[in-house]
Amino acid sequence: MGLSAFLAYIGLYALAVYLYEHLKTPIRLLKIRYYDDAKNRLTIKERYGNWAAITGASDGIGKEYAKELARQGINVVLIARNEEKLKAVVKEIESESKVQTKIVIADFTKGSQVYEVIEKELANVPISILVNNVGAGKPLPLAKWSQEDTQNIIDTNVVAVSQLSRIFLKRMKDAGIKGAIVNVSSGTELQPLPYAAYYAASKAYTRSLTLAMQYEAKPFGIHVQLLSPNFVVTKINSYSKAIMKGGLFIPSAEVYAKSSVNQLRDGVDETAGYIWHQIQNAFFTLFTSRMRTFLSIKLKIR
Repeated sequence: MGLSAFLAYIGLYALAVYLYEHLKTPIRLLKIRYYDDAKNRLTIKERYGNWAAITGASDGIGKEYAKELARQGINVVLIARNEEKLKAVVKEIESESKVQTKIVIADFTKGSQVYEVIEKELANVPISILVNNVGAGKPLPLAKWSQEDTQNIIDTNVVAVSQLSRIFLKRMKDAGIKGAIVNVSSGTELQPLPYAAYYAASKAYTRSLTLAMQYEAKPFGIHVQLLSPNFVVTKINSYSKAIMKGGLFIPSAEVYAKSSVNQLRDGVDETAGYIWHQIQNAFFTLFTSRMRTFLSIKLKIR
């Protein structure tokens, strides 16, 4: 085999890998939504069960995800630290959906006792869908973070997803519940991100944890999904006027949640959750990790 032929095979292999990574989810969705018999398509309730717990449910994606689950007939447990905001979300849900609701007050920066509270509060609630959405982050150079803020972002973004995944995976396994665990990551999982280093690192952790969990959960019929949004119009992005304006590639939390809940219903296991984010990622990953890091600095949205 000549050098040119060898390089051609390497190129074809690289192209095949790239296409597989970026087309597996869109092709699955096309098949389910346009070619499979709609009469045989399961609802999210039929597929996973009728109780969901959503962390970080007082704002943004978590709030809208809970509302969309409720619209699709799922009873919801809203978990966050602000009781007043959670009660307001409950009112919104109950005004448009006939489902049961429950509130659990939990501040994930307070250490291990928060998980004892959650387990106690939900001991008799048959949670079949867990949405690990709670997260924190801000664009700030590493040297400007305080010790307290550093610990808080680790507790919120790393410890919470780890502990709750463990707790509810075991609960579902022991109870024989063929449910779902959704771990909300971020497009920043794909490369290091200077000036948001803790946030991106925590999401790389979430990605690795979730993809490993998929193999451990599958034998028990438990679906584990990695959900990795890019920019969405939410409070966490309020530092940027450009992001908060929204647009085709920056959807509202409501639009994003509707899309991502439907992808959970259809059994997708790794997704950006929104078609235009999927397209963004397909373009961005044409570049090497070092190039993506460089571009993320140059294209930082203010």
